[in-house]
Amino acid sequence: MSISENTNRRDFIKSTGTVLVGSTIGLNLAFPLQGFPKSNDVLKVGLIGCGGRGTGAASQALKADPNVILTAMADVFQDRLDQSYDILLKAVPDKVKVPKENRFVGFDAYQRLIDSGVDVVLLTTPPAFRPEQLTAAVNAGKHIFCEKPVAVDAPGVRKVLAAAKMAKEKGLSLVSGFTFRYDLPKRELFGRVQNGEIGEVKMVNSTRNGGGLWNFERKPEWTDMEYQMRNWYYYDWLSGDFIVEMVVHNLDMMTWAIGSQMPLRAFGTGGRQSRVDAKFGNIYDHFAIEFDFANGVKGYNFCRQQDGCTSKNSVEIIGTEGTAFYQGNVHKISGKNNWEYQGEKKDMYQTQHNELFASIRAGKPMNDGEMMANSTMLGILGRMVAYSGQSITWEQAMNSNQVLGPDFHKYDWDLKWPVPPPAIPGVTKVV
Repeated sequence: MSISENTNRRDFIKSTGTVLVGSTIGLNLAFPLQGFPKSNDVLKVGLIGCGGRGTGAASQALKADPNVILTAMADVFQDRLDQSYDILLKAVPDKVKVPKENRFVGFDAYQRLIDSGVDVVLLTTPPAFRPEQLTAAVNAGKHIFCEKPVAVDAPGVRKVLAAAKMAKEKGLSLVSGFTFRYDLPKRELFGRVQNGEIGEVKMVNSTRNGGGLWNFERKPEWTDMEYQMRNWYYYDWLSGDFIVEMVVHNLDMMTWAIGSQMPLRAFGTGGRQSRVDAKFGNIYDHFAIEFDFANGVKGYNFCRQQDGCTSKNSVEIIGTEGTAFYQGNVHKISGKNNWEYQGEKKDMYQTQHNELFASIRAGKPMNDGEMMANSTMLGILGRMVAYSGQSITWEQAMNSNQVLGPDFHKYDWDLKWPVPPPAIPGVTKVV
């Protein structure tokens, strides 16, 4: 594997779509602080989670600033860490300075990395790890890049909101992996929508249809915990289900179009039609959700991961004076104010790291915390209504005390977590 200038994180595993935030919407800059590093000070970066996304994120972080080096890496799997280290060492050899004693392995590896003296932490482990690891990094006063989604259940989201608030109080930069928020064409498109160029937004329709993903066959020496961890995507307690782990990008763009409003309630459906083998854990392979917003605004999301079917990744925003549309490289407005993006294009994955490190250098911290938590919760709400078959309000979902997985501090290779069977609408309880 090699890392090119424009390689995104997910390309290390499998190509997928992503979502970005716009300059016209703002990046939530806090007040400038004193004591931030000077341009010639070396910033030490630590990578927590050495899978495909983490390796790509580390590469982009090291290219974002001339005086940045990678000094520590952490993962629960030795082989993943070793593979990531070898890839990064070949890609950016002059910036990878990770001695063996700073290559941490195990469930406590994240904390040992945070304590190793790094300045910036990249959090790219599976979503279930995010709330505790984010809190630990903020407590230690680190600047943070935090992959999406940021939790798998409402208690996790509330913990992330608290950590984000603390990060802002400490003047720490916190940038999320909602990558479309850093895409120049989408910043322009959604900025024009918010400036009223399609009139009042009445409906947002988003679609994310694709095929199946990776899967690792069980090895005799793996415990149940290791098998689930290796195949974390297919267990709702680790990934949140694919509407939370992947489709959350499209849901983020939905709320972006409506001016960061959260829905009043949602209802919908979902299930497993093609991904029925036990190796696919307990997640669904399709969802169809309707979100009700204030003033009669509707949001719709349709998504599936089924091989052999037509793929589509798009967002359509219907207003009283026109329509805004995104699919692939097309970003346009039709109606009273016709427009199509013809401007500059940059690698959005690289842009988010460029802006993160620029904010650190300038002493003007960025904080994506509330946005990334709320957008994650949209995915969780969608899963909850589909799993249960019930209409659920935003308040009910946000105040839910349902925890999907075991106590984070009790993770162990011999832990046996009783994974429930796939949810049955009308039977499964979520609130």
